[in-house]
Amino acid sequence: MRWSVLDAPLESSGRGRGERRAPVALRTAGLVARLGAEDAGALATVITDPVRDPETGVIGAEQVREAIRDISARVMELNAAGRHPLVLGGDCGILPGILLGLPSGFELWFLDGHADFHDGRTSPTGEVADMDLSLVTDHGPTGILDREGPLVDPDQVHLLGHRPSAGAESVAEAARVDPAIHQVPADRLRGPDAARVGRELAAAGANFAWLHLDLDVLDPLVLPAVTYPEPGGLDWSDLTALVTPLVRSGRLLGVSVADLNADEDPDGRHAERVVDVLADVLTA
Repeated sequence: MRWSVLDAPLESSGRGRGERRAPVALRTAGLVARLGAEDAGALATVITDPVRDPETGVIGAEQVREAIRDISARVMELNAAGRHPLVLGGDCGILPGILLGLPSGFELWFLDGHADFHDGRTSPTGEVADMDLSLVTDHGPTGILDREGPLVDPDQVHLLGHRPSAGAESVAEAARVDPAIHQVPADRLRGPDAARVGRELAAAGANFAWLHLDLDVLDPLVLPAVTYPEPGGLDWSDLTALVTPLVRSGRLLGVSVADLNADEDPDGRHAERVVDVLADVLTA
């Protein structure tokens, strides 16, 4: 599988956090060469407006809409050319644009330490990265996407590696998650269970799939350089065991990687570890 690496440095707080610099950090760590990938360039998907829109509840709502359109157009172009995009965020706000650019009828393998199922009212931050999974399944704020209906059917979504907690905001978010979504929390993805779940997912369907990897699915003890660390996550070996069968399935349309905070990685060692693991699993 030949990868086309596309930068989408969207950081949805509008304040220029380190996720914006993640694509450059991963490229500096050698990602394109390690994968033998095509360089698909970089998009100007930068959110600079930190104001929360009163109608949608989303920070920088108009810039978010523009970013979604730009990401969608480029992913559609790569897909039409038979290429496999590897989209480097930024944060999870890149996901709606990616899925909008895909043909219908795919599965979503969504690896994240959080459910990302807030809307403009329940989100504590107003960041579109709080609500990307709710948006793509038609449960997010209206007026952000240029279309109605889900980008992916909820029963085709696999939410993997999240850590539900007892806080009021987390409980409210968990209550919003569409019951049709298949959920496998982090405590069921450690050790031998990771490889087993990966094999089962790879074999269970016939549709093409998109793999979204928010790096905070990992435990902060092994990857602290994320913006919203959540304890109780996966180890590197768990992530590798889970993802390798998904790549080997031959069903992948592409992959997105989000939430490396380059500001928390001044010497680049965490970016290098991410590149090591991506090179291992994506060339499996």
